[in-house]
Amino acid sequence: MNKAIFLAAVAAAVLPLRAQAAPGTDGNLKILYWQAASTLNPYLSGIGKDVDAAALVVEPLARFDPKGNLIPLLSAEIPTKENGGISSDMTTITWKLRPGVKWSDGSDLTAKDAVFTWKYCTAPGAGCAASNTFDGVKSVVAKDDLTVEINFAQSTPYPYITFVSSTTPILQEKQFKDCVGEKIASCTAQNFAPIGTGPYVVKEFKPNDVAVFAMNPKFRDTDKPHFSSISIKGGGDAMSAARAVFNTGEADYGWNLQLSPDVFENLVSSGKARPVTAFGSMVEYLFLNLTDPSAELGDKRSTVEGGPNKFLSDIRVRKALSLAIDRAEISEVLYADQGEPSCNVVPAPSQFVSKANDSCLTPNVEQAKALLDEAGWKPGAGGIREKGGLKLKLSFLTSTSGVRQDTQAMLKQSWKAIGVDVDLRNVSGSVFFGGDAGNPDTRQKFYADIEMYTDNSKGIDQESYLSKWTCAAVPSPKTQWQGSNMPRYCSPDYDALAKTFRQTGTIEGRGELARKMNDMLVQSYTVIPLVHRGNVSGAVMSLQGNTMNPWDSELWDIANWSRAK
Repeated sequence: MNKAIFLAAVAAAVLPLRAQAAPGTDGNLKILYWQAASTLNPYLSGIGKDVDAAALVVEPLARFDPKGNLIPLLSAEIPTKENGGISSDMTTITWKLRPGVKWSDGSDLTAKDAVFTWKYCTAPGAGCAASNTFDGVKSVVAKDDLTVEINFAQSTPYPYITFVSSTTPILQEKQFKDCVGEKIASCTAQNFAPIGTGPYVVKEFKPNDVAVFAMNPKFRDTDKPHFSSISIKGGGDAMSAARAVFNTGEADYGWNLQLSPDVFENLVSSGKARPVTAFGSMVEYLFLNLTDPSAELGDKRSTVEGGPNKFLSDIRVRKALSLAIDRAEISEVLYADQGEPSCNVVPAPSQFVSKANDSCLTPNVEQAKALLDEAGWKPGAGGIREKGGLKLKLSFLTSTSGVRQDTQAMLKQSWKAIGVDVDLRNVSGSVFFGGDAGNPDTRQKFYADIEMYTDNSKGIDQESYLSKWTCAAVPSPKTQWQGSNMPRYCSPDYDALAKTFRQTGTIEGRGELARKMNDMLVQSYTVIPLVHRGNVSGAVMSLQGNTMNPWDSELWDIANWSRAK
């Protein structure tokens, strides 16, 4: 997509609003998420395809708008010091629930549901995907039916993480009370059809295929939603999803259209649909496994107990891989104006962005070769390096996507130039991002040396996002393979910075800590940023009221979506 089209997309998304009729009069809304949802419980996933589908049903106390600003949802207002919602010593935040909010079964939402959700996610053995959002929380108390008090172990100047954003909604205690601890993943009925407070209820859910939603008759906004039903269909790929929106009109909205620029521009030129875009903090990353993924290790495969990676435990090898990458070429060829080369885990907003790693923008093949020489990996047959009879051959896993397979191919060539062989593999996004503890091909299991996908922060503050790489966030059988620290990176110094981050109040101080933590990750070469990506989806021309949100769920405003007549 050329720059003019990309920059105009946000303005084009705001169509003239028609006078709204009664709720449900716009019929069925057809959405394509080519990475199909595997669960409708965000606490079992944390990945976009699942979180977004669940966002139609379950809701947090507050969320972020497209500019990253906090806005109340289940809460009556955002607590501040000025309105008495945050204690003077910053150890307590008190949320007031909106009165009259009902669960879809007709029962009242109360503060006890928030207390339960905290206990649910932090219970031993739960393997909760959002456990890091409760870091530093000492207790959650129901002061009365409409008052939730969150108490922190220490002064917490930025208390807007727990129960904020689509990744940490409130669950109904009555429905989930028997699903605590190790039972969290086995409660299929609850995880596939949560009772919620959102604009829709689950009508039908087929994991890794389709989710169908009907209007919630108990929704608090009596004039919404405008669509009577929604289907979120999964499967296929970004190309088939884009064609369904831009060519055939089989779908109203297509998510995450990660396509080559020329292909996307050709689709947009049809005039049948429009891009829905924004730039936030989304980055396409490589994650390097510090543990041994060898199959012969059995249950200890890709765990700390299974031992270090035969190749990547040496930082010189990891750094050599990074030095060999031409990020500018990948960005230009595969993303054009939809992306730019990045050397940082945190590419935005500007107050959090480090300049310490900008040298990665220029590949240095000779330095990469020298590092491998120093590490004892010498060129062997066919130019592939060897040491102690072991060839330097890495396994590289990602989700099935044209752009990702092209990226893999480009990286394979870059690494071949320094004597590293790579075995490329891809699996369906529904599987890769699924979080199924029994599936060997998930990103959490990480049964490979390298994996690649996109991640981003919720909201513009980076505390919660950077805590994804603390020692406690490493996936393992003990956590039912839940966790966000895919490389198995564990540094006491990094953990100490994460703790200090929670206690730092000034914008300058938080920015400095974010940059330090970013630099530690980047310079460990366990997380290798490639491209700072734009969020790109597509909508038919008749769809109105929807705005891309790069800081929260893409379906954050689904209750406002409607169809022009």
